[in-house]
Amino acid sequence: MKDNTVIVLDPINLSLIFRSLDCGIKNFVSGNCTVNLLLMSLGGLFTNNLIDWISIATYQAASGGGAKYMLALINQLKSLNILNNNKLTVNNITTIERNIRENILHNNYPIAYNIIPWIGNKKIKEQSLEEWKSQVEINKIINTICSPIKIDGICVRVNTLRCHSQALTVRLKKDLTINDITQIILNHNRWIKFIPNSMECSINQLHPLAISNTLNIAIGRLRKLNIGNKYLTLFTIGDQLLWGAAEPIRRMLKLLIKLN
Repeated sequence: MKDNTVIVLDPINLSLIFRSLDCGIKNFVSGNCTVNLLLMSLGGLFTNNLIDWISIATYQAASGGGAKYMLALINQLKSLNILNNNKLTVNNITTIERNIRENILHNNYPIAYNIIPWIGNKKIKEQSLEEWKSQVEINKIINTICSPIKIDGICVRVNTLRCHSQALTVRLKKDLTINDITQIILNHNRWIKFIPNSMECSINQLHPLAISNTLNIAIGRLRKLNIGNKYLTLFTIGDQLLWGAAEPIRRMLKLLIKLN
């Protein structure tokens, strides 16, 4: 967050990167994974200054905490092999559930078949560190610190291995049609993969397994909310191991090599 440091995400803030290079800034860092994925998802709305505020509910994979959390999830799932598959029937499902629950709860970080509604070791006021990052990093990346867009919500760790998902509630500054919103989002960057708001498309295409290990940003469930025409909701998924950590810095290095 220092003034002499730029959080790089060139599909979003390339002009800021160039201005910073001209000013002699040397420190270029990658942002938080959920921040990068949210900006890539709604880049068109940010660029056109259409967002009043955003409320976020995240569904963040175990890999967001590092390899040790991925390993913890896999080992916890492996430990359940003690259950005899021949005994898995609907008649004893409550017993099976109890055995799984008791087995998983013995772990220090019970992630398998579970969710953890706190990410990050620190707390900023009543927010987890992960929740705090959303507003401060987004406004630093898009250079709106002096007049920040309000962004807040709850960040949750879920038992998937890869990809972060986010359920977003967005209040726009003006009423736009869903078609206009869709086109603004799609036209911003080439990685957007729009999923039609239907049960079949959502179940088959809008999930981490469909997006993992790609640079695609899936956006679906886009619709207006009953509370008002300026309110919309959508669900977005991206591979945080790429856009969250590696890809922004890789692209910045390529840019520096090209400029030199």
